Amino acid sequence: MLKHMLRILSLNLNGIRSAASKGFFDWLAAQQADFVCVQELKAQLGDLTPALREPTGFVGCFHAAEKKGYSGVGIYSRRTPDRIVEGFGNPEFDAEGRYLQADFGKLSVVSLYLPSGSSSDERQHAKFRFLDQFRRQLERLASEARQGAREILLCGDWNIAHREIDLKNWKSNQKNSGFLPEERAWLSAVFDELGWVDVHRRLLPEATGEAYTWWSNRGQAWAKNVGWRIDYQIATPGLAAAARRVMVYKDQRFSDHAPLTVDYELARA
Repeated sequence: MLKHMLRILSLNLNGIRSAASKGFFDWLAAQQADFVCVQELKAQLGDLTPALREPTGFVGCFHAAEKKGYSGVGIYSRRTPDRIVEGFGNPEFDAEGRYLQADFGKLSVVSLYLPSGSSSDERQHAKFRFLDQFRRQLERLASEARQGAREILLCGDWNIAHREIDLKNWKSNQKNSGFLPEERAWLSAVFDELGWVDVHRRLLPEATGEAYTWWSNRGQAWAKNVGWRIDYQIATPGLAAAARRVMVYKDQRFSDHAPLTVDYELARA
């Protein structure tokens, strides 16, 4: 059976125009990625130049937040999707531009941006509402995958570090958003009860500092590698089993997050 490698890259841009000014799209041109999932556009569609909408070789699709300069997700692909789904049916969070699904044959790729609860108690309560509502979407997707032999990949910033090895200072962060017991338990249920697979951990079960994908702008977090692993590629079991290599790129900084790339070896359709 003939096989081919599929390269999928994900990055929270912390502003698409900011990341572009720091060389992200120049770097991307050499990565040979088939799909690129981006989060936190901080831009409306009208703000995107042709070069940002469709970098050379890619087709772009986007779901911007209604609020200007806030949130938003996008997917770049080498061919036009068969179907695009904006949002997951929840008015509160669909207005924030947090979910974009693109279908290509029997593969669905999702760019996902979970809320952060770090700015206030109000936003943490919103994050808990999101987790409650989004679990239902994860259940629907898992069921759809089983029934239709569809493989699904959810790429993005989940704003939760799952295990103690997923952040540098886990002891002092147990009461902070992103490492709360309730958040970690929710993510455990995504894996253990719903059957989704954390691809990075499947390939590198015990990776620590080299697996971090986000660093606070405070203090010397980047210089000292005081990071968190909060960006994930989470897949249906069949697709996860095809993962061969994971990379976190840290040689250049385009954002406060680092690009996460996974290569999958798939049978040709």
